Amino acid sequence: MKLFLNYTIILVFLSPSQFAQQTSEVLKNLVPNGSFENYRKKSGSIKQAIPWQQIASVDYYQQPLSNDTTAEKGARTGTCYAGLRFQKKYKEFVQVKLADALHRGTTYQFEMHVRLAFWSNASLKSIGGLFTKAGYKSQSDVVISSVIDSVSKKGGFINGYHWFTVSGKYIADGGEKYLTIGNFSPKVKSDFVRMNKFKFGFKEAYYFIDDISLIKAKEVVEKVKVEIVGSFNITDDNDSVLVVKNNIKVGEKVTLKNIFFENSRYYILPESFSELNKLAQYLIRNPTMEVQINGHSDNSGSKSKNQRLSEQRAREVFEYLIKKGVQNKLYFKGFGSSIPIASNETDEGMAKNRRVEFEIIKAN
Repeated sequence: MKLFLNYTIILVFLSPSQFAQQTSEVLKNLVPNGSFENYRKKSGSIKQAIPWQQIASVDYYQQPLSNDTTAEKGARTGTCYAGLRFQKKYKEFVQVKLADALHRGTTYQFEMHVRLAFWSNASLKSIGGLFTKAGYKSQSDVVISSVIDSVSKKGGFINGYHWFTVSGKYIADGGEKYLTIGNFSPKVKSDFVRMNKFKFGFKEAYYFIDDISLIKAKEVVEKVKVEIVGSFNITDDNDSVLVVKNNIKVGEKVTLKNIFFENSRYYILPESFSELNKLAQYLIRNPTMEVQINGHSDNSGSKSKNQRLSEQRAREVFEYLIKKGVQNKLYFKGFGSSIPIASNETDEGMAKNRRVEFEIIKAN
């Protein structure tokens, strides 16, 4: 299957010197939605930042807290971030299924950014990430060799309420599919450090989390072979992904071909995966591009049903791309039957109107 855009394509083959200049590294982040920027709707629940899940009750922030007066308030990058609460007998975790299972013996570079909340009266000695095959369910799932952790022997992590980095290399056992963020001490109480030694009683350490990544160490993508001038395409005759270079205009809408759903439902059928995977790779290679997924329907059935179905289908494509490791800022919207591109008087016209598009919101 090929996913072509209906534009005139002009291919310019590069000279050896140009070829060398165009060669670049693109590192795929295996942590879906690693900066929490993509979400279903505005909410304080991390479950809206798909595909992240919570263990206990994890907070989700889509803007800076109004009473946060620290120098680096809000997200580290973008606008969204998460928050984990730790108390004497209570701790929270945030967990995600990786875009790809890890390969045995492969070295991965892990990194995340953490900031202590201004209201905390305690800090932690350690916080980090755990890699597992089935996800974290209890302390028995914690294997020290599967944890990339920060450890402060002299005191807790405060850093003046500034963001600090937790990072390290992880050699995979093979088959790890989940990343869990949190504190993995058997007893969180023993990991607490009181910030004011003269104040006793209730203690809480609260950390903001942002910009989580896991990439293959020294991973290099294939070299660019052609440059597209004047318009763009997603695949060439060999089904390899091309890099978009010039003249991508904001507002351009492209209908995705060979995207299939169950009749009157929003579940994506497996026949669609090949095309969607190519689009995912295209966006990964163009990480600053912002795209909105638009869903449309024909005029059969009620307007409310068509509106709901078109939005659900757009959301399914949106979520599929994120789960495949796309880190671009994405949006989705349903238009129902309000914008037909063909007559609804024929079966052929109705089929054309039942479509999913991607719209360029911000070009590279």
